[in-house]
Amino acid sequence: MTARHFLSLDDLGRSGILSVIESAIARKQRAPADRPFVGKTLAMVFEKASTRTRVSFEAGMTRLGGHAIFLSPGDTQIGRGEPVADTARVLSGMCDAIMIRNHSHAVLEEFAAYSRVPVINGLTDRLHPCQLLADLQTYVEHRGDITGRTVAWIGDGNNMCHSYINAARLLGFTLKIATPAGYAPDADILARGGDHVVVCDSAHQAADNADLVVTDVWASMGDEQSREKRLADFAAHQVNDALMRQAKADALFMHCLPAHRGEEVSASVIDGTQSVVWDEAENRLHAQMALLLKRLGIAS
Repeated sequence: MTARHFLSLDDLGRSGILSVIESAIARKQRAPADRPFVGKTLAMVFEKASTRTRVSFEAGMTRLGGHAIFLSPGDTQIGRGEPVADTARVLSGMCDAIMIRNHSHAVLEEFAAYSRVPVINGLTDRLHPCQLLADLQTYVEHRGDITGRTVAWIGDGNNMCHSYINAARLLGFTLKIATPAGYAPDADILARGGDHVVVCDSAHQAADNADLVVTDVWASMGDEQSREKRLADFAAHQVNDALMRQAKADALFMHCLPAHRGEEVSASVIDGTQSVVWDEAENRLHAQMALLLKRLGIAS
């Protein structure tokens, strides 16, 4: 049987995404005592460090009765030159699922091609679908169905932006994107978004009448050498009180964290009444528990 990987939101599709969100909300509300993962192991392969990704997957496996193994670059032979395919064959023979957080999406796809168990994308340079599941769950909890709504993406056209484009296409909302010149999202991903995506000339134009405003750090991991240039390039793309006033009065604010107050977002916004970033962060746990249950074929 082909392993049921989760490399992008497309691997779930619209119905699968909605099913995971429904399951995540239900489990969060009732906190069931079942432990369907007793005897099951998740390998967590980290090339890029993380707080939320590691803790959410590890805590989720514990709550479900299973076990998670943290593998840093120094803990695997990949860091010493072992072929990706060989590591995939070995880990998938010992574990029930594998979560990978790495730099290259191409490497993730190669790993999945040789794995006999589900491989989950914990983040790559191209996509961050697990974060989108948490974001979508958070929106549904606070405002209901996101279909037909308007979301503003302000900042870098990065992996998070790409995943929002995919979500807009699959779930039927409008995504308005504002990035500085030279930081636009991938052209192919953007084109696939079709009429669901609008590229705007300014951050204020993108935020106009939005139901949700989202941003991310201006210098992600790997961009440290260009940090000073990025701070200058992104100066007109801070999410602050003036920009939030362009959105609807009841608009929400999200950020995948970590955040740099005074850079991509003002303290008054991220710590204000429209911000749901702490619910968003917690929902990484609940959404990923629901995802693991679905990928391993266990009713949730």
